[in-house]
Amino acid sequence: MALRSHYIVVLALLLSETWIEYGNSQDDIDLTKGASFIFGDSLVDAGNNNYLQTLSKADITPNGIDFKASGGTPTGRYTNGRTIGDIVGEELGEPRYALPFLAPNTTGRAILYGVNYASGGGGILNATGSIFVNRLSMDIQVDYFNITRKQIDKLLGASEARDYLHKNSIFSITIGSNDFLNNYLLPVVSMGARISQNPDTFVDDMINHLRTQLTRLYRLDARKFIVGNVGPIGCIPYQKTINQLKENECVSLPNKLAQQYNAKLKDLLQQLNENLPGSTFAYANVYDLVMEVITNYAKYGFSTASKACCGDGGQYAGVIPCGPTSTMCSDRDKHVFWDPYHPSQAANLLIAKQLLDGDQRYISPINLRQLRDL
Repeated sequence: MALRSHYIVVLALLLSETWIEYGNSQDDIDLTKGASFIFGDSLVDAGNNNYLQTLSKADITPNGIDFKASGGTPTGRYTNGRTIGDIVGEELGEPRYALPFLAPNTTGRAILYGVNYASGGGGILNATGSIFVNRLSMDIQVDYFNITRKQIDKLLGASEARDYLHKNSIFSITIGSNDFLNNYLLPVVSMGARISQNPDTFVDDMINHLRTQLTRLYRLDARKFIVGNVGPIGCIPYQKTINQLKENECVSLPNKLAQQYNAKLKDLLQQLNENLPGSTFAYANVYDLVMEVITNYAKYGFSTASKACCGDGGQYAGVIPCGPTSTMCSDRDKHVFWDPYHPSQAANLLIAKQLLDGDQRYISPINLRQLRDL
């Protein structure tokens, strides 16, 4: 145990140095550039799980091999390069990446660029992801933002802090997939009550919890939101591999659950737009966007939308997660999926572009660039 503890301390120090290398300077914070506060799961985790005793980590090679800011060193991002949150932040003019809340240098005026609270394995429901032992649920992520909120008051003063959050900050929420993949569809390792719930009841439970979480953020002065729906989780390489599907097939049950949740999420965001004065909730239709890329992958320059670039096991390398001993493709930009679960940087770029500048097929009532300029 002593050796393991020493390893964890050394790893934390190395990661801290990496973050400082490309992280936020404490000086000359330009408040006009805005801030990005990111909540969610492994799709947007920027390294919070590095600081947890968890089975869900991406702090080993070759994860991050194309992340230029760290020189290809793993940062805890579950992809080969940038997440959607990173790309959106760059495009909206935010000068630095939102640092993980749990990173040691996420302190002082650096938080005014934004903070990332996302956690691999995390979900809307607190029971979600218990298979990983530790992860930050959405409830905990909002609790952590409450800490950041008080720090911003101290840095700027109450009035300026409120204005900064209302006008210059975007709150991005990418969560829900694990509530199906690592909760409802894994009843053996989930809470006992989940086993007997039908899909309608489970989805309603998710929506009610998310309503409370988003309303809490609103009461903490969040006003500009983008909330992603759940993507076609039945089409990820893991699902296709374990179900031995053909390349153009997806597992129907996970996709049906996602669509059921997505319809109710859209209604929820419309209700919040109507009932929370001064708020704007943009609905990101990630499901249709990713399905379009998967269905017409060749049109977008990909050679496969089924096989993971980094992973092992089965026809689509979809069983064993990406790690140092994994088989890795040489043409990373030609794969829609980096590993058995997560998109590649090339796919993230396509998704981010539509969220930034796309029409109401993929983001409504306004896109991200319009949301920033409100």
